[in-house]
Amino acid sequence: MEINDLITLECIVPGLRVSSKKQALQELAKKAAEISSQHERAIFDVLMERERLGTTGVGHGIAIPHGKLANIDRLYGVFARLETPIDFSAIDEQPVDLIFLLLAPETAGADHLKALARVSRLLRDGKVCEKLRDAEEAEALYALLTEAATSRAA
Repeated sequence: MEINDLITLECIVPGLRVSSKKQALQELAKKAAEISSQHERAIFDVLMERERLGTTGVGHGIAIPHGKLANIDRLYGVFARLETPIDFSAIDEQPVDLIFLLLAPETAGADHLKALARVSRLLRDGKVCEKLRDAEEAEALYALLTEAATSRAA
């Protein structure tokens, strides 16, 4: 499972302007609905349900909200760099400015976990995150995400 299997250039939001976790999840659900042809509300509800189980703010300014939907046929990702960090109830209590949303089919099982692990490994790299925070264009963010993941796998 590679990052470029999850996202395309259209899945990148380079300067998301939000002021809360809920608003961030609403905007990301809207974007995910566009690329997956699913209902925005269904995506948002799945994400909020997952957040009620425990935060997906994994620390160091990163959140990886995720969920499973019945009507999708493959894994989808959306990446956003926030203009201003927000409180995401992260485990380290630090504000979040990099969010990688992941949606999987309900039947995904191990593929969902592999994708989560892949995204997590990539975003644990401080140098990659520093470059992502400095990039302002969708093309640059996409290149950083996919190139970093490929070079780490080699």
